[in-house]
Amino acid sequence: MWFCSLYSGSSGNCLYVGTPKTNILIDAGLSGKKIVSSLKEIGIPPESIDALLITHEHGDHIKGAGIISRMFNIPIFANNNTWEAMSKSIGKVKEENIKVINVDKGFTIGDIDILPYSIPHDAVEPVGYCLGNNGKKISIATDIGHVNEYMINKIQGSNFMLLEANHDVEMLKFGPYPYPLKRRVLSDIGHLSNDDAGKAILNLFRDKQLNVMLGHLSKQNNYPELAYETVVSFLKQNCINIGKDVNLDLASRDNVSNFIEV
Repeated sequence: MWFCSLYSGSSGNCLYVGTPKTNILIDAGLSGKKIVSSLKEIGIPPESIDALLITHEHGDHIKGAGIISRMFNIPIFANNNTWEAMSKSIGKVKEENIKVINVDKGFTIGDIDILPYSIPHDAVEPVGYCLGNNGKKISIATDIGHVNEYMINKIQGSNFMLLEANHDVEMLKFGPYPYPLKRRVLSDIGHLSNDDAGKAILNLFRDKQLNVMLGHLSKQNNYPELAYETVVSFLKQNCINIGKDVNLDLASRDNVSNFIEV
């Protein structure tokens, strides 16, 4: 399988997962034009996308969903509550392209097996996704206020995962956000901090090399270098060898990330 983050951040999210036979997008939180341009940049024809999976209804995850579906006749997969919450925002979608899924019930698109799982975020029924092919597993875990045992069990054994490292707690506390928004981000249904991302990786490490990309970084409350160094420092303090036990990468807010082959 292949993975590439086209965009990952508070201003827009769109991820690509594929095989030689199947191409999938997860979220479409940017303009259709930007998504098309990014797909072409990584050599994926937009018309070859087989499905669009939606994690939740917030604008930075669905802004271009209806546009992309209409442009290339792409089916959109989301649970019923998310469909109800986002339907007015994304515009008209062909009836045959409205695909309703259920949490913890797996399904298959092409040769990729997909499992949606619940995540703690302030949306109607937000989900992360585990995607598998030929014994390989990719997991998406962003927009999570905290990491619980249920989530650990779902993403355990991943060959690669995108994990949220949204904010530095001190930057957020003393930054420009209004107090209610700070409380929301810091809550158990908000976003995962750099420190908590490090703790999550430590909990996931089971004597098997982990390949992790940190994503969904805040523009106002984080820096890529700070997110990376905070996680690295925490893992080193807990005797995790960077480059041997854990390979760590960063997803960009505004550009295509490294193209990962699993």
